[in-house]
Amino acid sequence: MAKIQEMTQLSPTMEEGTIVKWLKQEGDSVSPGDIIAEVETDKAVMEMEAFETGVILKILHKEGAKLKVGEALAVIGKPGEDVTSLLAGIPQKSAPVPQTSTKEPTTPMENGNPLPMQTKLEPVAQSPAKEVGSQNQTNTKPQVQTQNKGLARILASPLAKSIAIEHGIDLHTVIGTGPEGRITKNDVLDTLNKGSHSSSAQVTSSRLDEVVTLNGMRKTIAKRLTESKQNLPHFYLNVDVNAKAMESFRADLLEFQKNLDPETQGKVSLNDIIVKATAAALRLHPKVNASFQGDSILQFGRVDVGIAVSLDGGLLTPVIRNADGKSIFEISKEVKELAKKARERKLKPEEFSNGTFTISNLGMYGISRFTAIINEPESAILAVGSVEEKPVVENGAVVAGRVLSLTLSCDHRVIDGAVGAEFLKTLKTLLEKPSLIAGVV
Repeated sequence: MAKIQEMTQLSPTMEEGTIVKWLKQEGDSVSPGDIIAEVETDKAVMEMEAFETGVILKILHKEGAKLKVGEALAVIGKPGEDVTSLLAGIPQKSAPVPQTSTKEPTTPMENGNPLPMQTKLEPVAQSPAKEVGSQNQTNTKPQVQTQNKGLARILASPLAKSIAIEHGIDLHTVIGTGPEGRITKNDVLDTLNKGSHSSSAQVTSSRLDEVVTLNGMRKTIAKRLTESKQNLPHFYLNVDVNAKAMESFRADLLEFQKNLDPETQGKVSLNDIIVKATAAALRLHPKVNASFQGDSILQFGRVDVGIAVSLDGGLLTPVIRNADGKSIFEISKEVKELAKKARERKLKPEEFSNGTFTISNLGMYGISRFTAIINEPESAILAVGSVEEKPVVENGAVVAGRVLSLTLSCDHRVIDGAVGAEFLKTLKTLLEKPSLIAGVV
């Protein structure tokens, strides 16, 4: 008997998926565990497995289709089996909303075409404006932008305004020859004829509005971070770290790594050292390595540190499992491997979920300091800025120093100010005296 293959939930937060590529076609034999398609979830491009034995009798959606979890994807059954009644019982997806209805959501519509804003600003110009509004979308855009510059407040005839809109001419640049400097049709036409090149440049130099459809990842990010910011009582703690010792420690590691394995030289980063030191500090401060559970607080026995990785269209947080028990070299290698897989959208759910703490580093972008939103259900996230040259006090004297800014975002339901401060104090000590890290874990 034929069965329906549904869009299955491929990650814990997946609500819908996009069919990237069909790996099996109608008529192909499949069995449980066979990969039939690649599906883009909210986190990565993942493989969809078959759950039935038989032949793919019907593929219900083409590549690029977006389906919610549980929606019918394909029909699998015996060769030649009649699936007419089965297909009749599958709910039909509603037709997609035309793109034109989302381009200008606040623009009045008439017969499916957007009315120009001039219709609302000056009723006397409605007739010419309708003629312009019937143009293609490229012409519609400049008319809205020009109106936003104050077109309706300029002393000009309705026909002059209509022509200006159609050709993308800013009436602020037109000299009026009518009574009291009123701009006439001929004034606009003269400007168009004399300065057609500059008028064209004016249209093309202004970047038009663009509607970017949210992908699954961006939707999930928007939803989860909004919930986190709204539901978690965030507070922030900041500390500056003298980074000279950490940079010197990294140089020693690089030299040692070069002698140990020349092919891996230059691989250890400051961020790798920060990850290791943070894991060590979390081991010493389990109240920070915790999660709010409603009527209790869960203090994790494991230290799994997530590293925020920026992607095209979003970000992921690959997790370094048991980071407190790994060497800096091991952490460095794993961070780079997971980051590469994240950018290729090949991470598995177990590689980016169930962390206990997250680090977000924007130092490579020159950001001095920032605050990050907690990755729920975790209770804290560390924001790492860039290392900058600043004056510092050493042995009572002000000298040139190298300073790293750290900001800890805390969930006040779990972490009190003193608890977060003690954690940052320990982390600062470990980074300023990195030789201590080995003695902690």
